[in-house]
Amino acid sequence: MKASSLFFILVFTAALTAALFSQRVARSNASYIDPRIGNVGQLLEPTRPLTHLPNQLIRFAPQRRDHFDDQISSFPMTIVSHRLGQVFSVKPAIDEITAASWQGSLTWDYELEVNRPWYYSTYLIEKEITVEFTPGKKAGIFRFQFPEGTHPSILFGTYNGGVSNWKFLSDHSLAATEIYNGDIRVYVYAEFSKPLRKGVIENNQVVEKNTIESEGSRSWIQFAKGTNKIELRYAISYISAEQAKKNFDSELTDTGFEDLKQKGEKIWDQTMNQISVQGGTEAQKRSFYTALYRCYERMVDITEDGSYYSGFDKKIHQDTRTFYTDDWVWDTYLAHHPLRMILNPKQEEDMLDSYVRMYEQGGWLPTFPVLFGDHACMNGFHSSIVFLDAYRKGLKNFDLSKAYEGMKKNSSEATLIPWRNGSKTDLDEFYHTAGYFPALRNGEKETEEKVHHFEKRQAVAITLGTSYDDWAVSQLAKDLGKKDDEKLFAGRAKNYLNLWNPEKQMFLPKDASGSWINIDPKFDGGPGGRDYYDENNGYTYMWQVQQDIPSLVNLIGGKNAFENKLDQLFREGLDRSKQDFWCKFPDATGLVGQFSMGNEPSFHIPYLYNYTDAPWKTQSRIRFLLDTWFKDNIFGIPGDEDGGGMSAFVVFSSMGFYPITPGSPVYTIGSPVFSKVSIALKNGKQFTLTAKNCSVVNKYIQRAMIDGKELNTPFFSHEQLMNGGNLVLEMGPKPNKSWGIVSK
Repeated sequence: MKASSLFFILVFTAALTAALFSQRVARSNASYIDPRIGNVGQLLEPTRPLTHLPNQLIRFAPQRRDHFDDQISSFPMTIVSHRLGQVFSVKPAIDEITAASWQGSLTWDYELEVNRPWYYSTYLIEKEITVEFTPGKKAGIFRFQFPEGTHPSILFGTYNGGVSNWKFLSDHSLAATEIYNGDIRVYVYAEFSKPLRKGVIENNQVVEKNTIESEGSRSWIQFAKGTNKIELRYAISYISAEQAKKNFDSELTDTGFEDLKQKGEKIWDQTMNQISVQGGTEAQKRSFYTALYRCYERMVDITEDGSYYSGFDKKIHQDTRTFYTDDWVWDTYLAHHPLRMILNPKQEEDMLDSYVRMYEQGGWLPTFPVLFGDHACMNGFHSSIVFLDAYRKGLKNFDLSKAYEGMKKNSSEATLIPWRNGSKTDLDEFYHTAGYFPALRNGEKETEEKVHHFEKRQAVAITLGTSYDDWAVSQLAKDLGKKDDEKLFAGRAKNYLNLWNPEKQMFLPKDASGSWINIDPKFDGGPGGRDYYDENNGYTYMWQVQQDIPSLVNLIGGKNAFENKLDQLFREGLDRSKQDFWCKFPDATGLVGQFSMGNEPSFHIPYLYNYTDAPWKTQSRIRFLLDTWFKDNIFGIPGDEDGGGMSAFVVFSSMGFYPITPGSPVYTIGSPVFSKVSIALKNGKQFTLTAKNCSVVNKYIQRAMIDGKELNTPFFSHEQLMNGGNLVLEMGPKPNKSWGIVSK
């Protein structure tokens, strides 16, 4: 053989080997998702290993307390609302069916469970049953594999009170209805392999009968002995039994388990591929893409063939636009909604239009919209901030005038009392007159019956949060040319100043006479500090002026004093044992000094160094917080994740920037964990952030450029991002203490 031929063969073989190797080791972004991350909560709620399609109705997770619980009680056909319940329980069995069969739990094997967004599988180790599930939009498919020689059964039940029913339509199909939240009828249509027997539980007895309607009704199907594999295919509707069947036909006709699974995997691949990253560690990629996946848990599309059920007026509506619900705005206005404004602005417009329709149907802009209506929760009307933020970022495909009408009505006529909906009370009239929410002194009896016995007045938190909400109303009024409204609400936006105590350098409570109430801002205020704050203490609420950060800097005494105060926050002790502190403040998890990474009001705080002469401290703090509290394991979420609220912070911060003031179309820069981040924008452009020399050690920005021009401040605009901007950061192991300083 000639030398030239041998050389060609060797080169070709090497190239082919390299190509095959690169194909073998290449990973899709979706493959980094691990739904088990955070499945054990620090103190409160864990994340759930959800299997679902992005923003769709079917959401599935085995029913157990958390990852430590080795028993599953049942499998739901769908989780209706994030942490607010599920419907239609499914439970495989191999033993003789008795009325007690529904009560036992199923032991699973940790190492034999598979959790993917599009596919779930577990092995019930004592029963030797394999359970698989794959989701559609309004439909899903279970697949069961039973041990040889048994009489396999499937037991059906409900999770909610009220009269439910099961009806076998044939030997291979059934329909059922369950009442959710007292008055919402949820419908299912299902098909399965032909059973040997079918029946219900009636008068606590196993009966072969086709129908049952009762409180807590149960039904069952049993297959011939030796039946090995069974599929249960179903669809859900919030409209009618007929619509459930239509949803079934639409999604599952000629569609098998593997077809639906592959379709789901493709959807998640496409969704995760919108953001591509290079560099970083495998652990950082797992944390990042899992956080991104969790940002698609809510809001949920409940439109069915151009119709939807609304819990805000208890009616079925027809509409050409998609209707979304299930959102906890106190959590999601900070980063979750802003992230969606980048990744899918059209979808965000549909969600905001859904808010407008909720206002038209229910009379108020909701705070926590869910299937049954507005779940009065937390405090504030932060949907006002979301509307302003969207409008200023160019999202306008919703009824802006109607949205503004709702914003103004909420701010002027609604009660501010936490966890309550409805019209103003005497406390609210006091707020509008005096400019702050009055607090009670220790031992003073409550005068307003609408104040929740546990949630209390939250007087300082209400004043600060409402100031931000009113700022949003004033700013949108300004943009819309409503000068009188702008002036009125701009004045109210300054109400936070009324609770600033210049001597104590904190936001502290006042009583109705205008006198300061002397408290320990670390510990007073009852459970969660709720007499004055909310879930956190005064050290967290010291910084709750995102809408007017320069004024907060001046209140604290200028940039140097502001920087020192931030330093002290991360260093300040508890002055008591962790046990004593967490008994009172269980939400204040992920502690670093008095800073609580595990609760949403803290998200913006480490970025506040960008308003001082030490932006490098933001870079240091963000890297430390991500590395410390957001590991890629079952403990990897430091607080209540709330269906995307906390995960959006991880997504933004890992990419290297953050929307510090929703309502202002500006991002502030942190320290990216990846050497390159590319976002494929829906307008066909691509935003790229390149962090040269980025590594675990090289976390400090040495120099920055955007679109080829020197960038000397740690800020850039939404317009620059959406125009396909190119942000380049040069990273190093030690801080460049002169970069990013913003002059007055």
